[in-house]
Amino acid sequence: MKRLIKFAAAGAGLFAAGPAFAQEATPTLSSGDTAWMMVSTVLVLAMIVPGLALFYGGLVRTKNMLSVLTHVLAVACVAMLAWVTWGYSLAFDEGSAFIGGTSKLLLAGITPDTLSGTIPEFVFVSFQMTFAAITCALIVGALAERVKFTALMIFSLIWLTIVYFPLAHMVWASGGYFFEMGALDFAGGTVVHINAGVSGLVGCILLGKRIGYQKEALAPHSMTMTLIGTGLLWVGWFGFNAGSALAANGTAALAMINTFTATAAGAVAWLLAERVAGHKSSLLGACSGVISGLVAVTPAAGNAGPFGAIVLGAVASIAAFWFVTSLKPRLGFDDTADVFGIHGVAGIVGSILTAVTYAPAFGGPGDADYAIGGQMVTQIFATGVAVVWAAVGSAIAFGAVKAVIGLRVAEEVEREGLDLGEHGERAYNY
Repeated sequence: MKRLIKFAAAGAGLFAAGPAFAQEATPTLSSGDTAWMMVSTVLVLAMIVPGLALFYGGLVRTKNMLSVLTHVLAVACVAMLAWVTWGYSLAFDEGSAFIGGTSKLLLAGITPDTLSGTIPEFVFVSFQMTFAAITCALIVGALAERVKFTALMIFSLIWLTIVYFPLAHMVWASGGYFFEMGALDFAGGTVVHINAGVSGLVGCILLGKRIGYQKEALAPHSMTMTLIGTGLLWVGWFGFNAGSALAANGTAALAMINTFTATAAGAVAWLLAERVAGHKSSLLGACSGVISGLVAVTPAAGNAGPFGAIVLGAVASIAAFWFVTSLKPRLGFDDTADVFGIHGVAGIVGSILTAVTYAPAFGGPGDADYAIGGQMVTQIFATGVAVVWAAVGSAIAFGAVKAVIGLRVAEEVEREGLDLGEHGERAYNY
């Protein structure tokens, strides 16, 4: 099995399935790779603000629109500060199989001339920083319309430290547990989507249901905003997926075409599933299918051929549709924006089935002697550990905050709306 590996300055980095490239004795700066990675980093930022903020904001009621925008923005900013202070060191410094070291706290030892592969290490730090920010911000959607702002901020710092930073190290850092095992995760199926989805599920269960859930209509207030957010997420996802090649090369091109095909398949599959289930094809369904396809292809972006990505996106979208429309109502938990139903479910499907899409028989970049069975075992194990890690860690983080200051706003604040009750503003002034 051949992999393209780009190391961070401390010997860590993202990896992707692809042609083997010999490591140069002395890293050389590539202006082309650097320019592409700077663009990719900005694209991922656009996924968060305004992309994710608008996507979630449109899904809540008018009285909570501004609170969701505030939560996404503030969580992302907190995550960025935590990343450069201690997160990057814990994720990518040399350490154990489960956590990095402390020699790069406050980005110690990194200068404009320090390289990570063919790009400045500051660019690599920034790119990875946006991943940490969006992963934490994704959890907001599961808690929307009833979580305390202060509780969310404190939770974010705890969660990043005990859940995200260690998992990023295990998956993407040289010497990390899953990295050395050979688990395939091109751009964050486990680190980002399973992690955020499972954490969101734990959080919404501990937080409790919204007032009126399953008793009165809690419909999205603006599908227009949600569509705008969906479009920004899809555009930004090219930085997320193609940028994870860490170079302007053929692997980035493969990730790019797969980000088109899997996403389109996910949208069409959800719309068809709605019709088969006896419903009208909806914009909400199309947007949900787009996100499901994007999530599913994230671990497979550089580990699949275009047609393998199509099948993956469609299968994951149908699985997410079934969970959101059939299983979730029976289970009764209140995941406001279906963070687990889409990111968690599609992420699990994508992470496991990457073992199939990697095979050359399905158009993947694997060697002729690649064995699906062995890799499938690895993918299932890595996925299972990621689920448990996120569940236990988020339960600790949410539990600690709940015990000290509480997670939920007062009933009168929830009824009035978090825009005024928590932030003293309205999203709309009539």
